[in-house]
Amino acid sequence: MSLAQETLSFLSGGERCMADLYRPDASTPTALVIMAHGLGGTRNMRLPAFAERFATAGYACLVFDYRHFGDSGGQPRQLLDIQRQLADWRAAIEFAKTLPYIDKTRLVLWGTSFGGGHVLATAAGRDDIAAVIAQCPFTNGLASTLATEKLVSVRLTALALRDRLGSFVGADPLLVPLAGHPGETAFMTAPDAWSGYMGLIQPGENYRNEAAARFALDIVRYYPGRQTPKISAPVLFCVCDTDTVAPAAQTLRHARKAPRHEIKQYSHGHFDIYVGDAFESVVGDQVTFLKKHVSIT
Repeated sequence: MSLAQETLSFLSGGERCMADLYRPDASTPTALVIMAHGLGGTRNMRLPAFAERFATAGYACLVFDYRHFGDSGGQPRQLLDIQRQLADWRAAIEFAKTLPYIDKTRLVLWGTSFGGGHVLATAAGRDDIAAVIAQCPFTNGLASTLATEKLVSVRLTALALRDRLGSFVGADPLLVPLAGHPGETAFMTAPDAWSGYMGLIQPGENYRNEAAARFALDIVRYYPGRQTPKISAPVLFCVCDTDTVAPAAQTLRHARKAPRHEIKQYSHGHFDIYVGDAFESVVGDQVTFLKKHVSIT
């Protein structure tokens, strides 16, 4: 199937979010999968591989960057704000409903890692979402915080307090690496974090491996998994059994509370499922789920 791709944008909170639309070459309205990345990720970090596979199967895809990251607007840069990102998801949904050749009654939310938590929170209580795919989703702020090395967590908290206090007087954000090696001060320092996260960056991409430290004060209070009982749409949870970022036990507990849940488990790490055989396995399951619950035409 031939595919069409174009770069679009939509407004969220007065700023412009950049997005890529992948669409099958079809003359009738199609279902649309709305997609975004996880912690500090941008839309070019392996998301096109998923979007192209979905589009080849007959589903249009809208892949966007959050405000403050990637090609999207928003100052200061690298500000990871949970409420703003949730607002970006809502804005993306409303924008999707205006697109030509898209059936607004067949919208799917797809999120990975931190974005996997966002799609759960976004879909809760809505009746205009046809299905949800949450890939290695962040569901429990405390569980993810406890998975961080204790000394690293203490250093992050201290930097976060400095950054938050500085924001009250207009200081530039105090930036911290998103991914680092074990023992380093970074948001993700599991043994597979550095190589796994850096492996998602495409050659030549101008990517910034950093985010405002104040985010460390917010992540521990974010529990998108608690919203699963309120999701009326079918939800596919793709869970990595050895996940070092979003612990599988908590994810599974929340997943089973979704009224129409389906769970697929993989013997892979948090960053493995974007590439290689693990990617082929997970994207195959996701296409099967889409075909089961959301018709192409």
